[in-house]
Amino acid sequence: MMRRKRRIWRRRSIRRRIRIIAVLLAIGLAVAGLLALLYGGKAPVDPALALRRATTALEAGNYHAAHDQARQAATAAPRSAAAQMMLARTSLLLRQGVAAEAALDRALADGVPLAATLAERVEARLLLSNLAGAQDAVDRMPAERDAAMIRAAARLKAAQDGGGAALRRALEHLVARYPEDARSWTELGRSRFGAGDMDGASHAAARAAALAPADPDALTLQGEVVRARYGLAAGLPWFQAALKRDPYDHPALIQYAATLGDMGRATDALAATRTALVSEPGSPEALSLQAVIAARAGRFALAQQALELTGGALRARPSVALLDGALAYAQGRPQRAVRVWTRLVTMQPMNVAARELLAAAQIAAGDRPAALATLRPILSRADADGYALRMAALAMPDRYPALLDRVAQGRRGDAAIFLADRPVAELAIAAGNAPTDPTYALGLIRGLASRGDRAAAIQKALALVRASPGAPAAQMAYGDTLATAGRMAEAVTPYARAANLTFDEPAMLRLVDGYQRIGRTRDAAVSLGLYLSQNPQNIAARRLLAQWQMAAGRWNDAIETLEGLRDQLGLRDVTLLQQLAIAYAQSGDGVVARRYGAAAYRLSPMNAGVADAYGLALAADGQEEGARQLFDKALALAPGDPTILAHRAQL
Repeated sequence: MMRRKRRIWRRRSIRRRIRIIAVLLAIGLAVAGLLALLYGGKAPVDPALALRRATTALEAGNYHAAHDQARQAATAAPRSAAAQMMLARTSLLLRQGVAAEAALDRALADGVPLAATLAERVEARLLLSNLAGAQDAVDRMPAERDAAMIRAAARLKAAQDGGGAALRRALEHLVARYPEDARSWTELGRSRFGAGDMDGASHAAARAAALAPADPDALTLQGEVVRARYGLAAGLPWFQAALKRDPYDHPALIQYAATLGDMGRATDALAATRTALVSEPGSPEALSLQAVIAARAGRFALAQQALELTGGALRARPSVALLDGALAYAQGRPQRAVRVWTRLVTMQPMNVAARELLAAAQIAAGDRPAALATLRPILSRADADGYALRMAALAMPDRYPALLDRVAQGRRGDAAIFLADRPVAELAIAAGNAPTDPTYALGLIRGLASRGDRAAAIQKALALVRASPGAPAAQMAYGDTLATAGRMAEAVTPYARAANLTFDEPAMLRLVDGYQRIGRTRDAAVSLGLYLSQNPQNIAARRLLAQWQMAAGRWNDAIETLEGLRDQLGLRDVTLLQQLAIAYAQSGDGVVARRYGAAAYRLSPMNAGVADAYGLALAADGQEEGARQLFDKALALAPGDPTILAHRAQL
């Protein structure tokens, strides 16, 4: 009996062991199959085929695909000099300096001549900010240099000297010697664009795009130049063409996203930034654009988070400082806004909007004397706006009534030139010491004009135009000096040249204003219409359009334009609310007109124009007694105003 039980137990034990072994074998086979699927499923890479694919992709302008194939070829054939050089070149195109240096080291070890690697070595070390190493590579270059060597040496010289004039001269000599070298034309265009030589940049960018129609760098530069000259919509196809060649080209994605965002296409812009972050994880440019998109949508905490992820990489850019301060102010942190916007005003001391923002933050932080000091350059101007005057009234209680009276008048003088903060003699010395830098010449022109020496300012501006005929800033400076001297008919010519070079908001506003002042209203309308066709979201242009529509009695069109502005600006803009009240009143909709008139009156009850608009709205709503009281108040604030008198007489 006992023996039989032991036999049964042994059989059961054996069966249990067999089952355990079977399960373990099944698991082992499954793991082996999974490992084979993961690591053994790919066919071995043919390095020669991968290298040919890299070459094809590079010629097609798909830098990321070329880099991927070059990396596979170099991995499969680590002793292939051709594969290593291809990997180095594609790494440079993707701005990967470390990878490029490593590939160049391997290429040298595999027998590539030193001279064949020196241009790439300089570019790699410049990407890594290793100027000493780049200089060492330049020193090793032979006396007879090819285009790539000359270009690399010129870029190093510019980085060492901190100026681009020498780089531009070197590149100009280079393209004269090698007129078919697209890369040199691209770099020349980029340098001219950065220096404000729009005419020269246009020529170089067009030449580069013609020589290398598949190069995303050339196409992106052309898009930037076209956008600056002709508007947002005009530049968009060039960025799309670049991304058709390489969907992950980071510079093209950033410019594409920025353009879409400025055109109001936030969803498409956000998608482009996400692709840019796939291309370059942690890209500060993409993150800052995401912060802008979030801020425009009112999601300030999300925008702040995106901006903080940049790690301060873009803090030297005025646009980023403006956004950073705005986010802090919107979230109730005026002290931080003061710090950030102080830096912005230091960067752009003549930026009126930046000064007003800083003053608002300083008042919110309780530092009224600092706010007054910030506003003083604006208050000294005849064209100081009501917002600046109201903030100054808060900062100077003793002058509160006088400043509010100035606001209530609702009249602004012509725009004036900012007073120079340095003596003219000192500005002249600075301009003489830097004859190739137009910034110092512009400072001298401004100093002469602000001191009343208009003849000398005009002569200096004309000399700057002759020296830099393709620079919009020079043309606008010449036009400004003529305009301040009362020679508007002459000023429109340089304004038109500036607009032809860069049709941005300052050029458009000057040109339209100039045409209006000399009676060329049709040219003014054409200029504004062309600008709006390319920049449909521009606030200044839409404000001007609404004014013209109201002046022409096209009230329904004016309402459509003004309501679009209200959606964008909100209900705190007194002038906008005043215009809406007038437009609705004139169109016969007294109910809506009364609401807008009341909103404007609450914000600025001592403004004659606002009181008149509110009275007009009440009259349209059938409230004649209230309208009469408001018209009387408006006339008390602005005695003899013909518009108010006409409205009062209609009751």
